[in-house]
Amino acid sequence: MGVALATSGPGATNLVTGIAAAMLDSVPMVVITGNVPTELIGRDSFQEINITGITFSITKHNYFVTDVNELADTVREAFRIAKSGRPGPVLIDIPKDVQTAKAYFEPKEVQPPFYLPSADIAEIKKAAEIINSSERPYIYIGGGAAANGMGQEIMKFAEKTDAFIGCSLMGISAVPNSYERFLGMEGMHGRYASTKANIEADVIIGIGVRFSDRATGDAKKYALKAKIVQLDADIAEINKNVIVDVGLVGNIKETFSLLMNEVSRKQHPDWHKRALALKEEGRRIFNSIDEHALSEVTPKRIFEIINNKKDADTVLATDVGQHQMWAAQYLKFEQPRRFISSGGLGAMGYGLGAALGAAIATKKRAVLITGDGSFSMNLTELATAVSYKIPVIIVLMNNEVLGMVRQWQTLFYGGHYSATDPKRKTDFVKVCKAFGGKGERISTAEEFEAAFERGLKVKGPYLIDVPINKDELVLPMIPAEGALEELITADERKKKQ
Repeated sequence: MGVALATSGPGATNLVTGIAAAMLDSVPMVVITGNVPTELIGRDSFQEINITGITFSITKHNYFVTDVNELADTVREAFRIAKSGRPGPVLIDIPKDVQTAKAYFEPKEVQPPFYLPSADIAEIKKAAEIINSSERPYIYIGGGAAANGMGQEIMKFAEKTDAFIGCSLMGISAVPNSYERFLGMEGMHGRYASTKANIEADVIIGIGVRFSDRATGDAKKYALKAKIVQLDADIAEINKNVIVDVGLVGNIKETFSLLMNEVSRKQHPDWHKRALALKEEGRRIFNSIDEHALSEVTPKRIFEIINNKKDADTVLATDVGQHQMWAAQYLKFEQPRRFISSGGLGAMGYGLGAALGAAIATKKRAVLITGDGSFSMNLTELATAVSYKIPVIIVLMNNEVLGMVRQWQTLFYGGHYSATDPKRKTDFVKVCKAFGGKGERISTAEEFEAAFERGLKVKGPYLIDVPINKDELVLPMIPAEGALEELITADERKKKQ
């Protein structure tokens, strides 16, 4: 659970982006805002805002409390709703006179989440029949699988059914990267092997994943050769983005356990051989990227160094943009819930606060992967990091442009660049030092490795400004609204140049 508190007016409205991010990424959170006294509500009073109305569509539920005697039970119920079923944010708006009023407080036991039963057993059996009759099973996992800690069960399921595993952005770290059957993130900027395996599968088993456009491409062309089984806590996700053959709605851990009991132990030697071949081909494609790199300091080399230097339980957070996709492609995780990113909303400026929160929660050093565009949005949180000596290494991948949009302009708009080169003259190292932090700018991969090692010893934030060529692209890539089969690889891009 997360808790956020803010004052009325601008304090409340400043929370809207964070609330929306929590809603789209299924993060349990209770947001408490203040408001003007009840007698001034509706009079356009100073800093009055109808925050419950503003956030109605981006919360699971919200409350406007007018009676102090109802406040305690309201807070209790808000926490219970936020963590029940598909988790999400709940908002409580409390006018000033209710905040200062007195009431008799009666302590009560903390209530568990509302009970969510498993899916219907008849539907589970139907799903098992589809999986048992398949020859090329593929498991697609998302944030629901990661949040529920289902990695071990998913690997056992993959062994039993001889399936291979891909994930969404939110599913990263649910399954160890070293696991042979894990193919990586699929979709627009996913790994070659997972995207290709998804195309060739004859059954796709989606676990806690919403089949978003970034993962499926053109939904009308998605999985035309495969049947789809989807497990989710939220009935609204079934048949929302893709039409499924069986939708299993309920507690996904319990439902998955029941499904595990129903599926047969299978071997699919041809599929096993094909999936491993795709994985090897994907590895070759990724290893070839540096062969035509535009600079010595490449994203691939930077992330190789981070993988070698970080601990297995280090939490890595990202902002949003090219650096986020490079992180999703290259970072390796062996422990669950070690990757934090704004998936659904894609909010630039998300990363620094997320990294600081992760460091505080785990009592260990966190790493932030960010870009010059994203970092510029919330760098004032450096004051928090310095004041509380929060250990976080900030890897700022600085290409001096808004890289992801510029990449689209390069690939799909004939190189017509508009509003993606802000021509910033910001010296981020000096900015960090002005806040009281430490940092340096590097120019070679060897310098980055040494800087990262120095950052591991610093108490508080340490910023490493990493120059990246503005023409470096995140590949593979599927064009917007394109089919998965339209995957653009580095090799294909090089041939066209």
